[in-house]
Amino acid sequence: QVQLVESGGGLVQPGGSLRLSCRASGSILRINSMGWYRQAPGKQRELVASITSGGITNYADSVKGRFTISRDNAKNMVYLQMNSLKPEDTAVYYCNAHMVAAVTGGYWGQGTQVTVSS
Repeated sequence: QVQLVESGGGLVQPGGSLRLSCRASGSILRINSMGWYRQAPGKQRELVASITSGGITNYADSVKGRFTISRDNAKNMVYLQMNSLKPEDTAVYYCNAHMVAAVTGGYWGQGTQVTVSS
């Protein structure tokens, strides 16, 4: 069974940093794009950052210059380094990946809570 598991969320003060990790496991033939989304209370889920298998990245305007997405293809992992965190970054963060497997398509992790508060 193919799955994505996130880790690294938590409570941090404004201006602080967190690093999220996500690992894909199971019978995976290939992972194409990977990304991070977030959903704040009462808001729609939005793209934070994405990265292709070749390393091309894309960021939401609200996080450019503060967040960095990276991946380790050998380990089937994607990371999100979040610096200079703001209260408006508070949300549940979800890992997403498009994978070629027994069932090819987009997969989601269970989400990890990030809270930025003093």
